[in-house]
Amino acid sequence: MAYELFYWPTIQGRGEFVRLALEEAGVDYVDVAREPGGMARMMAAMDGADHPSFAPPFLKADALAMGQVANILLYIGQRHGLAPGDEQGRLWVNQLQLTIADLVTEAHDSHHPIASSLYYEDQRPEAKRRAADFLETRLPKFLDYFEGILGRPEPKDYLLGDQVSYADLSLFQVLEGLRYAFPGTLARIDANYPLLGALRERVAARPRIKAYLASARRLPFNEEGIFRHYPELDGQA
Repeated sequence: MAYELFYWPTIQGRGEFVRLALEEAGVDYVDVAREPGGMARMMAAMDGADHPSFAPPFLKADALAMGQVANILLYIGQRHGLAPGDEQGRLWVNQLQLTIADLVTEAHDSHHPIASSLYYEDQRPEAKRRAADFLETRLPKFLDYFEGILGRPEPKDYLLGDQVSYADLSLFQVLEGLRYAFPGTLARIDANYPLLGALRERVAARPRIKAYLASARRLPFNEEGIFRHYPELDGQA
């Protein structure tokens, strides 16, 4: 089965969570909007679909079309060994993914707390306040939660144990994004989360992920995506 991924062509954004799962699964896919004429195809697919997506990313798999990151990953995980085969296990990984989605939203809102339609420069004072609270109170709650899961009942390689899931890939992406956006903060608190640090290194070393990260398919972080580096939000200016 060949997949078609529809997402903005110049940013990692939410599409990157899907890309990482497809890369780890080792399946063929087309990043449609990065192809010639791809943006027009993506906009047409959004307007004309029987089950339209509110926004990218969305995925086409033969006759199926689906949107929302957690929904897409639920589908990929079941079909490519990135989620457990039992119902309780699938629900648990989906729950973890939805919690990651909450963290992603809060990370984004640290630099756009008033409105996504406004430039960062139009809400800089509010962003500085929001980022300070995010880094001081909200981020530790999320990191403590995932560190705790990796440590219960004893330290393990991945969130489910010795088997990688799409939630591990997504958590890796969040940790990479946070290190880009808030390098000073992450350097200061890294030692508090040794299991998360080990997970990040373990995922990065997986052969298919390692090859992907070194390829041109992996777009760099930039100040148009979810994770943006503004030094003043990291307490550096």
